Amino acid sequence: MGSCKVPYSVLLLYFVIGTFFVSQCFAIGVDTNITAQLLVNASDAAGQPIPDTLFGLFFEEINHAGAGGLWAELVSNRGFEAGGPNVPSNIDPWSIIGSESSLIVSTDRSSLFERNKVALKMEVLCDSEGTNICPAGGVGVYNPGFWGMNIQNGKTYKVVLYVRSSGAINVSVSLTDSNGLQTLATANIIASASDVSDWKKVEVLLEAKASNPKSRLQLTTTIAGVIWFDQVSVMPLDTYKGHGFRSDLVEMLTDLKPRFLRFPGGCFVEGEWLRNAFRWKASIGPWEERPGHFGDVWMYWTDDGLGYYEFLQLAEDLDTLPIWVFNNGVSHNDQVDTSNVMPFVQEALDGIEFARGDPNSTWGSIRAAMGHPEPFDLRYVAIGNEDCGKKNYRGNYLKFHSAITQAYPDIKMITNCDGSSQQLDHPADFYDFHIYTSANDLYSKAHRFDHTSRNGPKAFVSEYAVTGTDAGKGSLLAGLAEAAFLIGIEKNSDIVEMASYAPLFVNVNDRRWNPDAIVFDSSQLYGTPSYWVQRFFTESSGATVLDTTLQTNRSLIASAITWQDSNDGKNYLRIKIVNFGGDKVNLTISVGGLDPNSIQLSGSTKTVLTSGNLKDENSFNQPKKVAPTKTLLENAGTEMNVILLPYSFTSFDLLKESSIISTTGTDSSSRASF
Repeated sequence: MGSCKVPYSVLLLYFVIGTFFVSQCFAIGVDTNITAQLLVNASDAAGQPIPDTLFGLFFEEINHAGAGGLWAELVSNRGFEAGGPNVPSNIDPWSIIGSESSLIVSTDRSSLFERNKVALKMEVLCDSEGTNICPAGGVGVYNPGFWGMNIQNGKTYKVVLYVRSSGAINVSVSLTDSNGLQTLATANIIASASDVSDWKKVEVLLEAKASNPKSRLQLTTTIAGVIWFDQVSVMPLDTYKGHGFRSDLVEMLTDLKPRFLRFPGGCFVEGEWLRNAFRWKASIGPWEERPGHFGDVWMYWTDDGLGYYEFLQLAEDLDTLPIWVFNNGVSHNDQVDTSNVMPFVQEALDGIEFARGDPNSTWGSIRAAMGHPEPFDLRYVAIGNEDCGKKNYRGNYLKFHSAITQAYPDIKMITNCDGSSQQLDHPADFYDFHIYTSANDLYSKAHRFDHTSRNGPKAFVSEYAVTGTDAGKGSLLAGLAEAAFLIGIEKNSDIVEMASYAPLFVNVNDRRWNPDAIVFDSSQLYGTPSYWVQRFFTESSGATVLDTTLQTNRSLIASAITWQDSNDGKNYLRIKIVNFGGDKVNLTISVGGLDPNSIQLSGSTKTVLTSGNLKDENSFNQPKKVAPTKTLLENAGTEMNVILLPYSFTSFDLLKESSIISTTGTDSSSRASF
């Protein structure tokens, strides 16, 4: 993510006297007689192949997108490391069950794990008999997870923890409601003193007998003594493909049919200071041994259960290509001099070897030991994030580029420097382009790449969004401007090879950035209008973009593609149009280059995204207040008269017959045939 400058501007809507940005939100419904014509050249000669990688995903650990989100771990601060290495330390969000007369809870550095030395020490003063009797429910600690654990009736949860004690133990492991009054699932760990005199790993399966989205984990006992706990984990068994990802969130991603996954940031990669930047080597191996780190840009602790390996696995599970963004020795506030950057270069080389090296190689063997002997399909790396203007970036970049080219000549490298308006002064396969702006400005940026040089590296629009007042927490207005921008990218896909929205996720309990594509808490989720806009482009990657001409006012922008449904093999012509104006438009669509009877009368559809107000947003109460509606298209054909609603995004999917008549001749003669 980058800095965001959002002017509070007035949007001129061309045919309508417009100051609706100043007034908070005009209702939609002005009805004037506006006409327009769209010419689509569907001949073979006029088509241009779209890259297979055009639309994908950018995941950053922001807004608790991973920790407390996509990564299904339910325990927050599972290793008690979030309070820092010095003891005693803060164990938040762990809390104590019982009074000071019944137990004392602290931390010490007695852990089994060398990189995670902090453990929880629980000195139980009460007992099941004698003068200081423990409460009936016992004393101990509880963890509420990330603003509540979503426990569901009938589902099974795997609890893993490490324990040792000065004597015999009888510890209740329970999932309860937020107050500890209702027990949803429970089991007991019973062990003799000799069994737990040293650290012992314990696994417990708990089947929930009731549901509660605000549950917590409790570890309690009624026996006096000293007990240590460490690395406490609760994971649902039904994660996506069994790989630890929250299934409902991943399914939202699969519906986008992404062609790449850029990870793990963003500013998360840089850090405010290098000491707090994400380091891939600290995020691999057994989860118990990962030290975790404090992300000082977005200001929260991550246990790094969602690490480099898991990101590569997620890309594979999504059947998409990973794009790894690594630190180039530059943070927001400090940077490594180019003369000293080679250790960072070596770390990047080791990371590539981990992803795609032979299982007998140094780092490939660690990947294989983690359960993936076959290499991951890593083809792209980004050298840094938004670092182009920083003093040491260019020198550092050249060191990385040279070393990676020598070791892995097939790897495609992405520079942080924008090459869309001027030629780069260093080698690159792609240049990164980020844009966060107002709705009016992003709408105008639909033509941003129309005149970009077709020579040199391709563009990777890895972060785009409408932000500020126009966007709120995800408005129709933002979605429409983004739709127009994506149409422009689709039409310029000969120079723009990849594009992704940002940020992808937000946990409503920790909004660090607005808006976001997918909103969730422990048990609910919904897509913002920006998410639904991306659904209109799921078939664009690998399709063919056609030549289109609008004879109209400037509030419309359109594109057309031909694509094949992978499920049934049927061929479609998809026409997408944004009406960014406040008037209904009577549009005539003329499709040339096809036989007049080549569009089937049945099987064609129309999909519309609009709402009653430009500032309308979705919510948990109304998750599809602004969502596409799909209907059958009754007048499908090569000549159609359709109505575009004010402030709307419309897609026409025309089912084609198998025969296509190609129009011969030049581009101009093809257009004349309309």
